Amino acid sequence: MFGVWVRPDSAARAEVSKLAYYGLYALQHRGQESAGIAVSDGSRIVVFKDMGLVSQVFDESVLNTLRGHIAVGHCRYSTTGSPTWENAQPTFRSTEAGGLALAHNGNLINTPELAARLEPGVLTATTDTEVLTALLAAHGTAADGDPLAAARQILPDARGAYSLVFMDEQTLYAARDPEGVRPLVLGRLEDLGGWVVASETAALDIVGAAFVREIEPGELVAIDGQGVRSERFAEPRPKGCLFEYVYLARPDTAIAGRSVQATRVEVGRRLAREHPAEADLVIPTPESGTPAAIGYAEASGIPYGQGLVKNSYVGRTFIQPSQTIRQLGIRLKLNPLREAIAGKRLVVVDDSIVRGNTQRAIVAMLRDAGAAEVHVRISSPPVAWPCFYGIDFATRAELIAGNLSVEEIRDSIGADSLGYISLDALIAASRVPKDRLCRACFDGIYPIPVDEGARGKHLLEPSRS
Repeated sequence: MFGVWVRPDSAARAEVSKLAYYGLYALQHRGQESAGIAVSDGSRIVVFKDMGLVSQVFDESVLNTLRGHIAVGHCRYSTTGSPTWENAQPTFRSTEAGGLALAHNGNLINTPELAARLEPGVLTATTDTEVLTALLAAHGTAADGDPLAAARQILPDARGAYSLVFMDEQTLYAARDPEGVRPLVLGRLEDLGGWVVASETAALDIVGAAFVREIEPGELVAIDGQGVRSERFAEPRPKGCLFEYVYLARPDTAIAGRSVQATRVEVGRRLAREHPAEADLVIPTPESGTPAAIGYAEASGIPYGQGLVKNSYVGRTFIQPSQTIRQLGIRLKLNPLREAIAGKRLVVVDDSIVRGNTQRAIVAMLRDAGAAEVHVRISSPPVAWPCFYGIDFATRAELIAGNLSVEEIRDSIGADSLGYISLDALIAASRVPKDRLCRACFDGIYPIPVDEGARGKHLLEPSRS
């Protein structure tokens, strides 16, 4: 999710869609189903979106048609609503005063309650984002087209995770839920007199924006020719997602002032102390396991090496929308370096075990390639509880740790030993106080209570729910 505002008279005005493109390119890891960019030239908003990766949806000719001084972009990973064109973002709504385009990272947990406020037939998509956009547009019309006034009315009633970037013809807006579950940062384009809002600091780096600060939980921001204006729509109750440190965020992103790479390396060091192994080589599952594997090797004194080669042109297997595609992706994604691992006792470090398919396939590949022993080490605690705040594992039945003990998981994936870092050690490595983190997928303690009726990816699609 990415938003950018530049001065209407700026030379970068013609390039704003390309800034959004590069910002989304830096955030592609957060969603691979669809991509879209909305641009305003001050008088109208144009939206272009389609299914596929950012590089597949946009080319030079498309970007050249998206001219303006404000842009909002999104790459989607669906948690509410099917992966269809209608559900791609940014969403758009017309109002009496103009238009509203919105991008959303996270997942609302009271979507049915919010949808019930809308007139029948109003929704054209089946996402919580569509519901939120329709409500903001309706209230904005009632408030003389003022999105700020609409946001003040609607956002306090939205529950769950929602980092938002939205715009009308003149102004870029950003908001973050009171718990601040998903990240959202503000950056400055000094040379262009512009501003950027993005899901991760890595996207700021790509477009040459200087990091200013995080958008605070419960904060609503407006950016226009008057600069940046900020207000609170709710009291902050910080509960940042701990899984961002484990998997979701890029290693070159910073969260709460600390680089994700540094956190993951420290997790690896702690993992080595908690779960030592007698082995000849430490190898990562590339690339999400690499920082922790470096830390594990450093703390254990076991040499670090490469044992698996990743095909860079295959997407994340976890984040794909269907189980069938995940399983095919695992086979395409990794290949063992036989010469490096034959006859070796290996420590294989990965970031998490969600369903177990990836680890099972990796252990089998390494044994087929001649590994003498395979000791699996995981740089997160067991993922035993579903997430309702923006990660698509929604039932305990899908989670291997929700049903099996650690020893049973070890047997299921075929490893010689299996060790997970403790929750306390992971939290310590993040340097964020425990009471300011959402750990629900690890400990089942949900900071925002979830209504039974809000559960399920297809809750707005009755035929599929």
